[in-house]
Parts: sequence; structure tokens; C-alpha cells
Amino acid sequence: MYSASDLRKNLKIQIVIVEFTFSKPGKGQSLYRCKLKNMINGNQFERTFRSVDTFEPANLQEKKMQYLYEEDSQYCFMDTETYEQVYLTDDQVGDAKNYMSDNLDVEILFFGEKPLGITLPNFVDLTVTKAEPWAKGDSVTGRTKPVEVETAYVLQVPPFVEEGEKIRIDTRTGEYLTRVKE
Repeated sequence: MYSASDLRKNLKIQIVIVEFTFSKPGKGQSLYRCKLKNMINGNQFERTFRSVDTFEPANLQEKKMQYLYEEDSQYCFMDTETYEQVYLTDDQVGDAKNYMSDNLDVEILFFGEKPLGITLPNFVDLTVTKAEPWAKGDSVTGRTKPVEVETAYVLQVPPFVEEGEKIRIDTRTGEYLTRVKE
């Protein structure tokens, strides 16, 4: 059981706290003003809580699953222990689709039996499928070029990265980190 003083951003209590402010008026109880998001349907609303209010923690669990394929804006994931398959929508996957290659291990967040969202590993290795050629000697400091990786995601990389190479990408920022030696 949580009390109002336990409230903080990203705390999950059947709802996710999106924004949070605390105020202590001159007299009376402390107030917690929150912008909340329903985890099931995605609706957002605002609510004010007093310090004596209590909350039930959400019945959440994360399962390690493996990404299999995408079909008709549905993404198929398989539980690596039970081989049960779960489908997430384009909205549930969000920007994670830019980094998901076949057989990638991810964490799926469930509320009861309903899948809510996905957590990727911090770094993924993807193959460059399209890159402009680089002219030697064209190496001005800080220069980059756009490339496309196997998931059709386009990002900026140093000019020496070539088509067919594997690169490591930070999934939190979407930025190039390094080339990967095979």
C-alpha cells in the first residue's frame, strides 16, 4: 500500500504519474498535484491528493520475451519459457520498432494478462543497409552522414561507416555509438 507521500514520477498504481508537484499551503495538509495516465486505455487526467490518501500498487510483472515478426501493424513476441505468443500494437511498441530485429530479447510489461509496453536493451547491433559513399580525406571534425539500418531507421553516423557494417545504437537516445567487429 502506498501513501500520498510515496508519489513520484513514473510510479505505477494502475495509472502512471506523468507529472508531479508538491505544495504545502500555510496551514492545512500537504497537497500532491499529479497528471496521471491510465495504463490500460492511455487516457490522461489531473488529480490532487492529500497526504493521508492511500493507493494500491499495480499488479505489474515483466516477462522476458523474444521479438519474432511484424504483421499488419501487430508485433509478435514469444515467451522464451512457455513459447506462448503475444501481439502488441503499433502504439504499444512506439519508437522501439526502430531498433527491433528478429530474435531480439526484450522485456514486456503486463498488467494482469494484458501486455502494456516494451522495454528494449540499452544497446542493439544493427546492420547498415543504405549509406552514401565516403571520399577519403573528407574528414572535417564533427561531420556526419545519414544511414539506414535493417529496421528502416535512419540515423546520423560518422562518414567512415559503410553499407553492410554492423553498428551499435543506444536505444534510449537513438544515437550511433560504435562499429561492431564480427
